[in-house]
This record gives sequence, C-alpha cells and structure tokens, in this order.
Amino acid sequence: MREFNYELKQLCERNHDGSYATRADRERILELIANQLQEMGFKNMHATSLKGKHVQALVARWHKEEIAPGTFKNRMAQLRWLAEKNGTPKIISRSNDAYGIADRVYVTNVSKAIDLDLDRHARIDDLYTKMSLLLQRHFGLRRKGSIKIRVAWADRGDKLVIWPSWGKGRRGREIPIRTAGQRAVLDLVKKFAGNGSLIPKGMTYVQQLRRFEAQCAKVGIHKVHGLRHLYAQERYRELTGWECPANGGPKSKQLTPEQKLIDREARMTITQELGHGRLQVVSQYIGR
Repeated sequence: MREFNYELKQLCERNHDGSYATRADRERILELIANQLQEMGFKNMHATSLKGKHVQALVARWHKEEIAPGTFKNRMAQLRWLAEKNGTPKIISRSNDAYGIADRVYVTNVSKAIDLDLDRHARIDDLYTKMSLLLQRHFGLRRKGSIKIRVAWADRGDKLVIWPSWGKGRRGREIPIRTAGQRAVLDLVKKFAGNGSLIPKGMTYVQQLRRFEAQCAKVGIHKVHGLRHLYAQERYRELTGWECPANGGPKSKQLTPEQKLIDREARMTITQELGHGRLQVVSQYIGR
C-alpha cells in the first residue's frame, strides 16, 4: 500500500464523522482519489499534500469521464472533508458551480431499472454476495440493507421488517411478502445464514461491502441500484394496473382524476417500502 493511501485510511479510521455507511463510502472514495492522482503523475503524496492543482486535475478528469452529477458531488464532498481535516479548506471552492458540476437530474422519465442477470449471478463465488443480490432484486433493498439484514428476524410471514440501522437515515419500514418468488428467496437465505446477517463471521460490514463490489465487478454486474428501480416499477404496475412513466406509461398530466388518486396512493406505498422520507423522491424510480 502506498504511503498516501495508508495515511488516508488512517485518517478515516481516526475520524468517525457521519454514519457507518458514510464513513465506508468516504474511505472508498478517498482511496479512489489517491489512486487517480498517482495515475496522473502526482508522486510521493501524503494526506496533507492536497492542493488546488490536485483538485483541478481531478475535476478535469471527472468531467472527461462524464461521471454522474451525484457521483461528482459525492467525490467533491470528500475532497472538502479532507481539506478541512488538513486545515486548508480554502483550496476548494464551497460552490460546485465553480467547477461546472451540473445539478442532479431527479426525474427524467427514462428507466434506470435493471434485472438480475442470472448467468452472471451464477458465476459469483461468494454466497453471501449472491444472497444479497437476490434480496435486492425481490425486495428493492439498498446494498447496505441487503448485507446487514438478519432475515430470520425480519421475516414475519406476510412482511419483511427492516430494522432502522439497516436502512438509510435510520428509517425502519415494512415490505410486504407478496409472491412465491419472494418467499423462496427468504427461505433460501434463512437456510444459508441461519440467525445471522449476510456478513461472514470474522468480517466487518465494510469488508463484506468491498467483497460484494469486487465479486459483482468480476462477473460484470454493475449499477445494482437498478434492481431497486426495477422493484419500484414492478410494484407500481401491480398497484395501478398500468406501466409507470419511466417505463413508457402515461405521464401525470395524461391521467384521469380517478387515475391520479390511484397513482398517488401507489407512490405513497412505494415510498414507504423503499424507505424514503419524501414522496417526490420516488419519481426518480418510476418517473412523473
């Protein structure tokens, strides 16, 4: 491990700002930043070496790579965190506009759903990762929840209870168990994990998260958040009887007054099942 990477890792371990998931994401992003700076020719760096020229080089690279606005902003947030810890916050502008970073586009009416490629899934070596992916596909779980969940506790027969610490924002919720496929997945996971989570004994959540990412990348499974989009779109069709706008269905202005009531009820249900706090966020998944 290069000195720069090691010092960033130690800095993350000494600072417990944010939730466990936030800290894990920060460590992952800073490791990526260290590797990219090395690739761009910045040698012999240390955690305290970050300067404006390094920020500009990274920003130029990320623009060239056309990363998503949300990803761009997350990386900038961790650069600001590092600069703050170094006592040099002024090397980075507080405004993302200064770097030409676009605003997030929340509603595009373009589907981002993906289904689980079963051939690629079968090639994954780690059974814990395979089980997590099945839970994401059938219950719309986030990656964090699909790893931390204790299915033996969560399975209540007709619903899956998500403990607050497994979800984003520490919001607990309930997801109905509606299909034979969902029941089969839960029975399979319980048989495999027993009373435990999908984190192997002797490993931490962060370690299993990294193994999950590596296993998915190795077989070519990417953008697994798309499984969550698929769950939301399938649930919308089930609740309303028609496709959502992101999947070619009618837009809000095309619905009758009666259909608009059904649409709103469906969105409220899906918002709760996905564990979001705001109704409008679900439009990212199903369109508007």
